[in-house]
This record gives sequence, C-alpha cells and structure tokens, in this order.
Amino acid sequence: MTLNQNSEFLFLFQSTLSNPNGDPDQENKPRMDYETFTVLVSDVRRKRDIREHLKNKGYRIFVDTLADQKVPMDVMFNHIITEWLENNEKIDRLFSENKDLKEQWEKVFGDSKDYANTYFKKAEQMKNKKDKEKKEFIKFNNEFLTEIIKRELIDIRLFGSAMAVEGVSKTFTGPIQISWGYSLHPVDLVKSSTITSIMNDDSSTFGKKYKIYYALIAHYGTINKFNARRTGMCENDRDIFRKAIVQSIMSNQTDSKQGQEPLLYLEIIYRPEFDGYLGDLRRFLHTDWKNGKPIRNMNDLKVDFARLKETVQDMIQKGYIEKVVGWRHPFAAEDNLVNLPEYEEIDLLVPIKMEG
Repeated sequence: MTLNQNSEFLFLFQSTLSNPNGDPDQENKPRMDYETFTVLVSDVRRKRDIREHLKNKGYRIFVDTLADQKVPMDVMFNHIITEWLENNEKIDRLFSENKDLKEQWEKVFGDSKDYANTYFKKAEQMKNKKDKEKKEFIKFNNEFLTEIIKRELIDIRLFGSAMAVEGVSKTFTGPIQISWGYSLHPVDLVKSSTITSIMNDDSSTFGKKYKIYYALIAHYGTINKFNARRTGMCENDRDIFRKAIVQSIMSNQTDSKQGQEPLLYLEIIYRPEFDGYLGDLRRFLHTDWKNGKPIRNMNDLKVDFARLKETVQDMIQKGYIEKVVGWRHPFAAEDNLVNLPEYEEIDLLVPIKMEG
C-alpha cells in the first residue's frame, strides 16, 4: 500500500574512536566544522550504507553490478527489462495494476502475449523512424520502463533518482530526504595519526588514519507522501528503511567505521490530511556536558528532549499527529536521553527479509 502520510524522523548514533565520514579533500580527515568543532556526516554517507546493506540482503539497487562487474546504467536497465519481458506473469500483473499502460501497449504492439520478441522487434524498427508512431513508442517506453524500474530498484523508491538513458528520461524526487548529520557537542580529534600501509596492485604506499575520540551524531529526515506516490514507495518500504538505517551502521564495520552504533530512531507520523512538518527536530534538543571535561562516551552527555515532547503533545491535541514510533538501543540509558516523547516501540533489529 502506497504511503499516504507525511512523517519526519530523528536518528542518533555514536562514533567511538572512528571516522564517521572522511573528507577526500582533507586527507580523509573526519568532516568537521572547525569553528564549532562539531563533526559532520553527509546524507550521501548514510544512503550509501543503506544501499549496501539492502544489496547484501538481496535487493537490487540503482546502477549496481552484474556478475560482479560494475555496469553502466543503460546496461542494468536492459538486463532488468529483459527479465520482466520474459516473465509473462510479471507483465500481466503490471498491466492488471495499470490499465492505462496496458491500453498503451495494445495501441503500440497489438494484443501479442509474446512480450519480449514483440517489444524488441518494435524497438529495432523504431530506430530510424521519426514519425508519430515513433513518438507513441517513446511515450509508452518511457512510462513502461519507469514503472518496471520503480518496482525493481528499492533505492529509487526510497531516495529517487534522475534517470537519463535512451528510452527513459525522468527525475524522481525521493520521498525520503536525509539531512547532513552533526554532533550534538564539540568533538576532539585523536592527536596522533596512525601511519598505515595502503596496498595497491603491485606496490604499497603510506597514509594516515584520522579518527575522533567520541561523537553523538544526529540526522534529521522527512518522508513525503506526494513523492512516495511518484516513486511507488509503500508502507513496507518504510519499514525496510527504518530497519536499514539502524542495521546498516552495524554492518559497515570497516577499520575506520568500527565503533559506530545506532542509539535512537524516532519518527513522527502525521495524519493523512496533514501536509506539513515540524521541521528539523534537532532544534528541539538540548545537550549538556561538563565544561572543561573531555567527552569520551555517552555518560559524559545528557540530551534533553523536553521541548520536543511538549511540542509533539501539543500537535497531537490539535489532531495533526497520528502517532510517534521509535526504537532505542539498550545501551542508551534513560539517564542520557531524557524526557523522550511517548512513542510506540518498534523493533528495528529484526532481520530484513526479501519477500517472495
């Protein structure tokens, strides 16, 4: 079922003796705001982790690999389209769910059920034509391929994409938008940078590893119901995303990323008729720490959600919010994250499983 509600979320994770997001323009040092000494994490880093995790769980992602070889976008599209056209059950189901698409198929190709041969034969015939028939083919092709790709590639349904290959020229704004994350306090870089050996094909070079001592980092994001309709994102996709943003950090245990743990996921789900958002939920948080004392773990901090709790309650009373759902890591003690809004607990450690 396609999403029909806006929602916004807050995601907190901790990073201990690791590099949350290296900056290639700065010798891969952690991304930092050097005026406030807060660490930064891009939305691209978060999405990359999620894509990799979903790929490991068996999902296809946009511009991936075939037979362990990275391939161009158009080759991936052709591979997926061929699989669909050779599966009558899939195409019949697609046409039963989209009557307009079926009518367009019959207008261009007739009532043939030999989908693959009919399609590719027509595509070959259209290459050197410039008449109305070709325009109808291109129009159908654009919608047909787009519908298949939306169903096949989960990251397009979640994050959108600009698709620009022959036969497909559409831009989808992703329903899920994730902000750059930042630490809720100043951080310290590890003073000594370890020298490490970087192995190449036939030689090795030396570089430095940069890490921070500790950071509690927060991302804010939104899920938009209107964009969900355009990409085909459904309620099950939202459940998968929630699990993936939590689990992907734990599965990305490289040398520089080891030491990162998810702590909190909180999502405000609005009523279907409500079209807005509260806005960046991090504005409602207040973080305390002892001045002059280094911050080295979660026990050196206290994050107060009192303002958010009060605002959420007010929005519930006005009838804007349907419910709040959330997950908290057992490590994140109530003494460190205080005055959380009341929420319906969801288990985001349940393994993601491919349907069918």
